[in-house]
Amino acid sequence: MDTKFDELLDFPCQQTFKVMGLAHERLPEDVISCLQVHAPGDYSPKVKPSSKGTYHSISLSVTVTSKEHMETLYVELAKLELVKVVL
Repeated sequence: MDTKFDELLDFPCQQTFKVMGLAHERLPEDVISCLQVHAPGDYSPKVKPSSKGTYHSISLSVTVTSKEHMETLYVELAKLELVKVVL
């Protein structure tokens, strides 16, 4: 991944991640479990259903420590089975 996060942000910093995936009760648990591995912390996800209820959007604030850390979080969250998009 070739990003410019290091040019745009001063690390460590808080970054809001928005994860969109299939509307399933396991989605928030999977996202938090992944974050606990790569960025342990106390998370309070905000879950918002899509208008048709097919998808859920989860917003979380995460402390990232470097460009590489942020890139890892994007990659690992995107690998989750129920996740469709990570912003």
